[in-house]
Amino acid sequence: MIEDGLSYPARGEWAKRTIIGGVLLLFAWLILPALIFMGYIVNVLRTTADGDEEPPAFEDWGKLLVDGLLAMVIALVYAIVPVVLYMIVSAVLVGGSAAIGGDGGGFLAGLLSMLLFLPVLLAIYYVVPAALTNFAKEGSIGAAFDFGALKPVVLSVDYLVAVLFPLVIAVITYIVTFVLAITFIGLILVPFVQFYGNVAIMRMFGVAYANRTGDSARATNQPSAPA
Repeated sequence: MIEDGLSYPARGEWAKRTIIGGVLLLFAWLILPALIFMGYIVNVLRTTADGDEEPPAFEDWGKLLVDGLLAMVIALVYAIVPVVLYMIVSAVLVGGSAAIGGDGGGFLAGLLSMLLFLPVLLAIYYVVPAALTNFAKEGSIGAAFDFGALKPVVLSVDYLVAVLFPLVIAVITYIVTFVLAITFIGLILVPFVQFYGNVAIMRMFGVAYANRTGDSARATNQPSAPA
């Protein structure tokens, strides 16, 4: 899976795609380019789930913008609930510990609450790609919250592997980014490297979805790991 993911962004007209994607990330602070990039990521998930072996071209920019906006809404909804619950638990934990143990108890409770935030981030990171893939595949924002359809995907070995391997790519991307950032010219190349890495990661999630659901021709050609 990791070899397929790393080679995927370099297929077809890779230079043109990478330049466009890198420029979008370079100006992501303007928000509109970031939304278009998110829309492209949704398209990567969609075409991968459909069995396409090459990344999609940057076409129909209006649809990319709409898909990116909807993807952002989906991600925010998935993030809000666990974050709000975490904040409530953290407030109760810190407040109660401070009342019982004074400053020392409050400090330990604050440290513990910070550690508890890591599982929250991991949970969001784990579920959101599956939700976005189902949204991309079905073309409906409601599909992102179809937990009956998402459950067999997120509980599968294929999807777990698709979560772990991207962490490797993320580390590689971070190292390359750090090395490039040493020089000004290298710093300019950082968004293009990040685009390549993000497309590779989303490819893995799309493949895991396809292998688990059997919706694509790709899934029939590649045996999935047992759930």
